[in-house]
Amino acid sequence: MEENFHILLYRAFHAQRNALRAHMRSLGLGAGQPKLVAYLAEHGPCRQRELAAYFALDPAAVSRMVASLERGGFVTLSADPANRRCSLVRATERGLEAARAWRARCAQADGLALRGFTPQEQACFCAYLDQVRRNYEQGEGEDEGEGL
Repeated sequence: MEENFHILLYRAFHAQRNALRAHMRSLGLGAGQPKLVAYLAEHGPCRQRELAAYFALDPAAVSRMVASLERGGFVTLSADPANRRCSLVRATERGLEAARAWRARCAQADGLALRGFTPQEQACFCAYLDQVRRNYEQGEGEDEGEGL
């Protein structure tokens, strides 16, 4: 068994991505797009910078993904009434349908990934992963000269 945490995390991430990739394509979505559509379906319209901040993505990458989602009919852009210089991204009916299908497939993938874990172990595992994420976010830039 591999003992390097970063390799285990990397391999688990890629196994999950590979398990979901075909479904993503069947919905007409590209890499990185399902999470944006799902976020909009759950949280409602928002600015692109909110998407970038939530998912820790480069704003330019989010802009490209949103443009592609708009061309595909998954989202629309409209003026933000609070600040006319900004646009709000909103899921269309097609986007909401894709988000529902995506969440259902992700629930199946989660069930597969967590098979054999007790409900308590599942809750602990989720808490551990969230702590790992927070540790990375809080530790960014600490050893500036050394890098990761």
